[in-house]
Amino acid sequence: MKKSIIFGMIAGAVALSSCNDFLDDNRYPLDKQTDNPEYWNNEMNVKCQCNYFYSEYLGYGNGTSWTNDFYYRSLSDDQSAKISSGSGIIFADWDFQYAPEKNSSWDATYTVIRRCNIIINNVEVSTLPEKVKANYIGIAKLNRAFQYFDIVRKFGDVCLVTEVLDVNSPELYGPRVNRNTVMDFVLDDINYAAENITLQSSKSEFSKDMANAMKSQICLFEGAFAKYHQNDNARAEKYFNEVVNACNAVMGSYRLAPTYRENYNSSRTAILANPEMIFCKTYISGQLGHSMCKYLSSNTPICGMTKDAFDAYLFKDGKPLATTGEVKSDAGKLDANGKIDLTDVLAVRDSRLSQTIDDHLAYNGNQFTRTDAAGTAVSDPLASNTGYTIKKYVDVNVGYDAITNDGSNTVCAPIYWLANVYLDYAEARAELGQLTDTDVANTLNKLYARAGLPDQTVASLSNMNDPANNMGVSSLLWEVRRCRRCELMFDHYTRYWDLIRWHKLDLLDTTKPENIDIVLGANVSAADDAANAGVIVTDGYINSAKTTAGTSTRVFSDREYLQPIGTTLLNLYNLKDIEFKQNPGW
Repeated sequence: MKKSIIFGMIAGAVALSSCNDFLDDNRYPLDKQTDNPEYWNNEMNVKCQCNYFYSEYLGYGNGTSWTNDFYYRSLSDDQSAKISSGSGIIFADWDFQYAPEKNSSWDATYTVIRRCNIIINNVEVSTLPEKVKANYIGIAKLNRAFQYFDIVRKFGDVCLVTEVLDVNSPELYGPRVNRNTVMDFVLDDINYAAENITLQSSKSEFSKDMANAMKSQICLFEGAFAKYHQNDNARAEKYFNEVVNACNAVMGSYRLAPTYRENYNSSRTAILANPEMIFCKTYISGQLGHSMCKYLSSNTPICGMTKDAFDAYLFKDGKPLATTGEVKSDAGKLDANGKIDLTDVLAVRDSRLSQTIDDHLAYNGNQFTRTDAAGTAVSDPLASNTGYTIKKYVDVNVGYDAITNDGSNTVCAPIYWLANVYLDYAEARAELGQLTDTDVANTLNKLYARAGLPDQTVASLSNMNDPANNMGVSSLLWEVRRCRRCELMFDHYTRYWDLIRWHKLDLLDTTKPENIDIVLGANVSAADDAANAGVIVTDGYINSAKTTAGTSTRVFSDREYLQPIGTTLLNLYNLKDIEFKQNPGW
């Protein structure tokens, strides 16, 4: 049986039909789901149904679709803007301004959950060997767990559906179940998956290691939510300990890749050989590509890194901006072409910064073009709304055509990798008050070393006392969070969900003077005419919230911690005289 899975090539058809013998006159009907036991007694059929789930992991996107889990879709203090169709760059506001008729996140999630339930229910009563049954049930429960986790973090209390429903099932109008109950159910599902999926490790397939990496992600969110939203220390401790257990099950089997960017810029062959990679989405020329690199390499202004994010990176002496002994200036120098060169600025900082943004500023009126080692242009003239352009996901060595054509790029996307696990482990141990120097040596210091930073200890991190700490947590936790922020910059909405679980979305309120750095970008004081080059400058820094038409703002309210339920769904319940409450504030 072929072991390698090509993501995105498995169609998510509603019909549960056989993967083989498609042209057989006796094939199963294509217009409805089959409950024929014969179908589910065939392992290949079950495998094909489970293969559908790979399409739920977006990576860098599929073909010409701009839908992906990296970079430009993020709303956080790391990135200041988003794309508005037909109007170019606008300052990012909350995703919802009012309750929509339909929230696609709710509907799409339950579609996947239904498929999970169908697989679980039918495989349980099949004649497949018990170990084979457990493997595929584990895969279905793994994906059901993630879907419920994702919908809970978006909506809070949700409907818990564990059986296959039809149009006459009264459970179709079931109540919203307390989020804690649902998340405990999620934990049971992910534990089953981690115990029963057959593959120990397979970087492009569901495996025990991938299940444990996912468990770590899920339990870290839940532990922090319990602590910072619910003030439930017992529940927080339970879930933080589950993080530790999950990480311990994985860490010994992997090691960090030599360089930071190879996690993001590898061919299929290279990423599958990457010792750090746990689970990834692969792309193959002529079969499946993406357009991520085109977005980051076109002449359409991109969404830039904020000053707040830039300043988060430590200096080479291991100190933050306030206390470093290195040259603190963030002002670049004009090169021979009149472009602002950041080489010297980046040279004294955490190397992850120079591997994430370009070494020249680029903004309207002062654009910059990337070149390869031979000096050949590999991008259109670039511009960013903050001046900082993003190169993290772009491999200049693949050439202009592969970078700038829709659907043609095949650098592969990480989904779960060792750095994630190190960071989850360090945070959980710190939250438990159990982080030791050995823990730091085995996790954070390995990330620091790759970033060109000195080793730290629990004491040195605890004594850092960065005045930029605006989260009301200890210096130790602040530094753990800093390392997480810099390591996972722009990845997987991570920063947005971190701010939610830490109860810190208010840091995105641009009306608060103390949050000014989340709308500012690069220092353009080296340019003679920056203020006249199509950008608005505040105290020498590009202001991404200001245009000649005025100033955009983002105002925080507590309602932003949960998305609104679609009004159509609410009305359906009301028509049946069943109470189904909207989330607070919507």
